[in-house]
Amino acid sequence: MVMQQRVSLITLGVPDMARAAEFYAALGWSRAESPDGVVAFDLISQTLGLYPLEKLAEDIGLPVEALGTGAMTLSHNTRSREEVDDFLALAQQAGAEILRPGGEVFWGGYIGYFRAPDGHIWEIAHNPFSPLAENGAFRWNGY
Repeated sequence: MVMQQRVSLITLGVPDMARAAEFYAALGWSRAESPDGVVAFDLISQTLGLYPLEKLAEDIGLPVEALGTGAMTLSHNTRSREEVDDFLALAQQAGAEILRPGGEVFWGGYIGYFRAPDGHIWEIAHNPFSPLAENGAFRWNGY
């Protein structure tokens, strides 16, 4: 057996479910119904789930303090540099803290970072070497 190369569900442990759900809804994302305490947003080929931090720690079997935040970012790729700036502005209006405004990077792309109210860090990027599929799907070397 081989594990297929995909991430199906990204679950973020958040300290304030209502605030986190409002933030992602303010970005224009549609919430999927879930009766089990998870707030879910269906994405292109995956789902983003929000789950109470304490419950996530309990499920894993660790104290909340042991979870940490990790050195990880969630990334959203766009079709253009302008979309990076537009999306960062939208995130800021929704309550995000802009960590790095949109700007050019050494490898030829254009990126910016924000911290969501739940503490998770997002990269917004335009990679001219990895154009998105018509439906917005991302692949490392493009479609």
